[in-house]
Amino acid sequence: MPATAIPTLETQRLILRGPEPEDYPNFKSTFTSYRARFMGGPLNDYETWMLYAAEIGHWQIRGYGMWMIHDKQTDKPLGMAGGWKPAKWPEPELAWIIWPETAGKGYALEATNAARQYLYDTLGWETAVSYVDPKNLDSIRLAERLGAKRDDAAATVDGNDFVYRHPTRDQLRNTQLAHGIQMEIANYADPLFKPKGMPID
Repeated sequence: MPATAIPTLETQRLILRGPEPEDYPNFKSTFTSYRARFMGGPLNDYETWMLYAAEIGHWQIRGYGMWMIHDKQTDKPLGMAGGWKPAKWPEPELAWIIWPETAGKGYALEATNAARQYLYDTLGWETAVSYVDPKNLDSIRLAERLGAKRDDAAATVDGNDFVYRHPTRDQLRNTQLAHGIQMEIANYADPLFKPKGMPID
């Protein structure tokens, strides 16, 4: 699948599009840093380059992959979110990472919610899981805000991760959970109505 064929998703604040060469410096900065400790990092320069090449190639091999998240107003890259299933992954994963300087603004919630909707409605996924390091409390919290529940019966990647299973498309349709996610995203988009104590990404 050529880069031009990767679909572009648009949300209230974000544009999700395929990874491009100009996005690599931000990717490298994150994956060579302490921020990548829950994803096998920090990685060296070669490992980071290989992983980014895999991000792009994943779209060609699987027909889906990770979108680069951009701010709609400034085009600033904010992180990545989307589908991910490298070799030996038990199930297709809904995955995400937010660049350190942009965390805490609800971008991961907004992007993963849009990505999940695309994977369900357009690609026909019946379910999705997220593989999360047990120490990655921010990602656990985000998975739970998306309605995912820990599935101890599911196969893990390496035995050292938790599996969070997302609600199905039918379990999400016109539910209080779906409306709640939209309300939380709206609260992030309009700070005037943001209640105190909102969870961070």
